[in-house]
Amino acid sequence: MKTRPRTFALTAAAVTSLLVLGVVACEIAGWPFLRGPLQSAITNAAGVPVVLDGDFKTHLIWRPRLSIQHMNVAAAAGVPVPHLLDSRNVELEWRWGDVWRWRRGEALRVQRLEASAIDANLVRLADGRASWQLGKADKKPDPEKGLDALPRFGSLIVSSARIEFADKPLDTQLLVMFRGQEGDNAEAGKPAGYQGSVSGRYRALPLELKLRTGGALPLMQDEGSGGQPPAVAVRVEGEAGSAKIVFDGRAAALMGERRFEGAFRLRGPSLGRVAEPLGVTLPMTPPFDLAGNIDYSPGIWHMRADRAAIGRSLLAGDFRYDQRLSPALLSGRLNGSRLALADLGPAVGATEPAAVTAGQPPVVRRVLPQRKFDLPSLRAMNADVAVAIDELDFGSTAVAPLRGLQTRVVLDGGVLRLEDLKAAVAGGRISGSTQLDSRSDSARWAAKLRFAGVDAAGFVRGLRSPQGAASAPKSNQTQALRNERTAARKGGDQPLQAYLTGELSAELQATGTGRSTAEILSSLDGTANLALRDGTMSHLVTELAGLDIAQSLGVLVRGDRPLPLRCARMDLVLRNGVVEPRMAVIDNADSTINITGRIDLRDESLDLRATTRPKDFSPLTLRTPVTVKGTLGAPVVGIDGQRLAGKVLGAVALAAIAAPVAALAALIDPGARATDVDPCVTPPQAKAAAPRAAPDAAAKGAASVSPSGGG
Repeated sequence: MKTRPRTFALTAAAVTSLLVLGVVACEIAGWPFLRGPLQSAITNAAGVPVVLDGDFKTHLIWRPRLSIQHMNVAAAAGVPVPHLLDSRNVELEWRWGDVWRWRRGEALRVQRLEASAIDANLVRLADGRASWQLGKADKKPDPEKGLDALPRFGSLIVSSARIEFADKPLDTQLLVMFRGQEGDNAEAGKPAGYQGSVSGRYRALPLELKLRTGGALPLMQDEGSGGQPPAVAVRVEGEAGSAKIVFDGRAAALMGERRFEGAFRLRGPSLGRVAEPLGVTLPMTPPFDLAGNIDYSPGIWHMRADRAAIGRSLLAGDFRYDQRLSPALLSGRLNGSRLALADLGPAVGATEPAAVTAGQPPVVRRVLPQRKFDLPSLRAMNADVAVAIDELDFGSTAVAPLRGLQTRVVLDGGVLRLEDLKAAVAGGRISGSTQLDSRSDSARWAAKLRFAGVDAAGFVRGLRSPQGAASAPKSNQTQALRNERTAARKGGDQPLQAYLTGELSAELQATGTGRSTAEILSSLDGTANLALRDGTMSHLVTELAGLDIAQSLGVLVRGDRPLPLRCARMDLVLRNGVVEPRMAVIDNADSTINITGRIDLRDESLDLRATTRPKDFSPLTLRTPVTVKGTLGAPVVGIDGQRLAGKVLGAVALAAIAAPVAALAALIDPGARATDVDPCVTPPQAKAAAPRAAPDAAAKGAASVSPSGGG
C-alpha cells in the first residue's frame, strides 16, 4: 500500500522534471514551433494581422523577447496604408505586465526594439482613427489622445528607418528618414548617433531639415529613471517655411511630451511671414536675422534673442509664448539700440512705391499707407511685452529720432494698446498712449499724445538753415539753437541756425476708424493744439511770406538774421478726416502771419492760405496771400493771383492818370500800428486785452489788411 503513493510521487516528480527540462530546452531553443501560435496570439491581441517571417526565436520566461528576420504589422482601424510597421532583423523585448496594462487601455510600452531597417506609416485620419491604435476591435478611437497612443520605448536601436507621419487633426505631414547606431550594439570605431532628414509640413509650415542626433532613444521615450526621459544632443539645419534655421542643443520625448533647448539662428524675409503658419501674430518686416537660445516644454516656448537684426534695426529680447492658454499669450520684453520705423512700415500699411514704366505718365502716389490691416491676426492671440529702445529712427533726415523710447505693448481680446509711451527728443519729452480695436470689421484707433519742451528745429530738421544743418554733426544742435534764441531776444547779431525755432508744446487727441492707416486718417475726429515759446523766425522768410521785395533785398544784402517770436500757435480741428485751423498764427517783431484753409486727408488735398500783415514801412511790396495747393505727395506753392492782379492794375491806373512814378504808390506798404493785443490769444481774451491799446488801433489795423495794405 505504501509503494503506490511513492510511485505516484516519483512519477509526478519525473513528469514535472521532464516538463521543466522541456520548457528549459524549448526556452534555450527559442520555441521554434511557437511561430504560428505566437503570430496568431499577437494578431488577436493587436487586432490587426501580424506576420512573422524568416528565422524565428523567442523567449517567454524571465525576460520575454523575440528575434525574427522579418516582421510586418498591418495598420489599425482600417487606415488605408500598406502597413503600420515593416521591419527587418528585429530584436524585441517586453514585460508581461506592460502587455496586461496595454490590454486595459494604456499605451503600449516596449522594453527594447532593435532592427536593421524599419518602415513605418503613422497616419491619423480626420475622424480620429489612427494606424497605431492597436488592440481590441471593439475599442473606440479616442481623437483627444492623439500621439499619446503611440508605443513607448525603453531602448531603441535602428540602423536605418523611414517613418511617414500624417496627422489630419494636427494638419501635419512629415517624412522622417535616418540611419545610424547607438547602445551596446554600436559597431566599434563608429560614433553612436543618427543622421537623417525631415521633409513635409507642420500645420501650414513647410519643412526641409537635415538633422544629426546622438541617439534616437530619448526622442522616442516618454519617461526615464527620474520621471523624465534623458535629453540627447541634436543639431537641426535647413528651411522652415520661408526661413532658414539652425538649432544646436538637446531634445527628448518628441513622440510624447516633447522638450528641447539650445542655441538657434533664424533668418527669413519677414517676421510676420515666418510666424503666420504657427498662429503667432508678428508684424511684416524686412529680412531678419535672429540668434539666441530657445527652449520648449509642453505648451510653453521660451526664446531669448541675443541679437535680432531686422532691416536696419538692432534689437534683442526675451519672450515667452504660452500655448496652454486660450488664446495663447506672448509675454516678455523687447529692447535694443536701434529701431527703424521703416522696418515696421508694412505693419502700419506702408508699401513700396510702384515702379514707373517708361512711356507711361507717372502715377500720382498716395502718401498715406493704403495697405489693409490683418485684423484677424490681432484676435488670434494675446500679448504683454515691455519695450525699451535706445533710438527710434523715423527713416527721414528731416526728423530727429526719439531717444529712450519706453512703452508697454498689450494685445488683449483683439485690442492693441501702447501704454505709458515715453520718449525724449530734442531736449524735450513725448508721452501718451494709443489703442487699435480690431474686434469689428473696421478697426477703431484712438490716440492721446503730448509734446513738452521739444526744440522745434531740433526735432524737425527741415527747419534748419544750410549753415545750421552743416554745423549739426560738429556740435550740440539743440544747444546751438537755444543760444540763437537767447541772443535774438537780447538784440544780438546771431547767425541764423534755423528758419523757425522755439520750445514746442503740443497735444493731440483723435479717433478714427478703418481697415488701413489711410482709412483711419481719412475719418479722424479730434483736436490738435501746438504752441511755440521763446522762439525765433528767419527775417528773410518773414519778408518773403509777405512778398516784400524791398525789405527782402535788404535782408539778402546784410544777411539773414533770426527775429524773436512774440508767439506762434496752431489750434486744429479734425472732423471726418478734414484738418482745419481754428487759429494758426505766427507773430514776430516784423509781421503777423495768419494761416487759413484746410487739409483733406480723405483725398490728401491741400488748400492753405498764408496772409502776412507787416508792422513796418516798405516802399516796394507785392503784399498778397501765399497759397499751398496740390496734394501731400505733390504740394504746389503759389500766390493769390486775383489779389496780385488787383495791385498791378492799380499801379497801371495810377501811372496812366498821374505819372509813371505814381505807380509806385500802389506798391507802398505803411505797415500796421503796433498794439498790445496778443494775436495768439483767443478772441474773448483778446477783447479783454484791447483797452490797453489806442482807441483807433483796431480800425487802423483793419485798414492795414485791405488789398492795398497787403492783407
